[in-house]
Amino acid sequence: MLAELKLKTLRDLLKDATREELVWMNGFITAFMEVGGNAVAAPSANGKGAATSALAGCTIVYGTESGNSKKVAVDFTNKLKKQGLQSKLKSLDQYKVTDIVKESCLLVVISTQGDGEPPAAAKKFYDYLMQNELSLGQLKYGVLALGDTSYPLFCQAGQDIDGRLNALGAQRLIGLKKCDTDFEDDAALWIDELLLQATYVASDLAPAPPVKASAAKTGKKNYTGVVTTSINLNDQGSAKETYHIEISTDEEVEYEPGDAIGIIAENNAASVDKILELLDTDIDKLLSYKDQPYRAVDLFAKKVNIQYMPERVIQHYAKLVAKEIPSIRMDLVDLLRIYPADKGVDVQQLVGILESVAPRLYSVSSSPAAHGSNEVHVTVCRSKFNVDGHTRYGLCSDYLSLLEEGQKVQFYVQKNSSFKLPAPATDTIMIGPGTGIAPFRSFLFEREAQSATGRNWLFFGDQHFVTDFLYQTELQSFMETGVLTKLNTAFSRDQQQKVYVQHRMLQQSVELFQWLEQGANVYICGAKDPMSVDVEDALINIIAAEKDINKTEAKGYLQNLKEAGRYHKDVY
Repeated sequence: MLAELKLKTLRDLLKDATREELVWMNGFITAFMEVGGNAVAAPSANGKGAATSALAGCTIVYGTESGNSKKVAVDFTNKLKKQGLQSKLKSLDQYKVTDIVKESCLLVVISTQGDGEPPAAAKKFYDYLMQNELSLGQLKYGVLALGDTSYPLFCQAGQDIDGRLNALGAQRLIGLKKCDTDFEDDAALWIDELLLQATYVASDLAPAPPVKASAAKTGKKNYTGVVTTSINLNDQGSAKETYHIEISTDEEVEYEPGDAIGIIAENNAASVDKILELLDTDIDKLLSYKDQPYRAVDLFAKKVNIQYMPERVIQHYAKLVAKEIPSIRMDLVDLLRIYPADKGVDVQQLVGILESVAPRLYSVSSSPAAHGSNEVHVTVCRSKFNVDGHTRYGLCSDYLSLLEEGQKVQFYVQKNSSFKLPAPATDTIMIGPGTGIAPFRSFLFEREAQSATGRNWLFFGDQHFVTDFLYQTELQSFMETGVLTKLNTAFSRDQQQKVYVQHRMLQQSVELFQWLEQGANVYICGAKDPMSVDVEDALINIIAAEKDINKTEAKGYLQNLKEAGRYHKDVY
């Protein structure tokens, strides 16, 4: 008999279950019993091996930007080993794509970046799969997709790969699983279900549990904070505006140095007013968006994206108004003004084709150990660019830069498991020009609060020493107290020939390589292109020169650092 609490849990589970779910539970329990109460690790007849599983000898590949997919894939691989199942683990940038036709079992863990795109490391695999007609009838597979439900193309890269593998004849071991930012529990459940399903398939147990895609659990924790400080870190005469913003909360924020916060900006009020005018719509008109009612002014201000809309939205609008419109990105104001509907636009239909405002991620520049868990800091450069002779600003950076002290802001924490501080005694080399300094400010405050004994070396760069030396006073203080062992700066516009952080690295080639040989971890944060590319090239050249090897061998050295968890990038 079941204990009373367990019996109540079972009754609650069965009470609202659908017929399909009841069939699945029946199959699950049957298989669980038939393999000795352990879906994978039950001993074979001779007592030596694990139970038969379709996962035996499988290949697990991952495509990641922040490191979350790698973490899940590594945990999964370790779990298989504990169950007596051997597998191969590879990053998709290291996976030989032509090997897919030889695989019998492939498990893909992949995140989605940007506008529904795969991570850079997975691009070769993604393109090969999408562009080639392959015969994959021999392949069994599963796809675990990581993403953020705040984005319109949630887990699109994983969805594309799952659909394409199936279209090429591969057989799903388990349905596609989409995970939100709080992915750990969902990923663990998917893995457990996959282990059982694989045993079913290999053992020919029937009826097999139904295989279907499952929805993500949207469990991210949203915080409401108040801006307590907003300071422009650039001096008068600078071409930039970089804001140090401190946000205070009434509850503890669960974050670590290296994490980011996601912020959903509000749209520019003048643009919202112009849209309502062009649509001839009252601000209080009630509109429905994703099954929720909103006042028109609130909907266009806080919920839908009206700036630099993607081509797919433009083409939806073209069909709505029956007009030929080029496949370009455009603001909603310009779209309504340049391509008005001949008989007016049905506002509710228009709202139906618009996408939600996507969050922007900003590296945390504070330390919970130093600043407390009720406070979080970010470092934001106001993005400014020119379109057709008009000055435009990036949506979220503009929104944040204009926030005044006392105003509220909503955010959530985006964990970054691959950009964490090492052990307190381990040395760190940090390379972060511009706002790339943000996580390293967090690192330094955290290491000071921990009384960490590891050495810290920072390479920082910007345009001008006088106007653009972000956090100069703090960095000088860290140097005086010994928290910062070395500081090398590069101000590119202070001399005729531009000097960047990679040039300073090359000048410090001998000592930098000594730090690497002594076990230092390397961190790079900032612009993906060209900064991170140039910095990595400089590292390869330093390794080749100091170790007296060729560049191919130097790349192998750097790859070994990555695999050892000593080389970390957070670039955008």
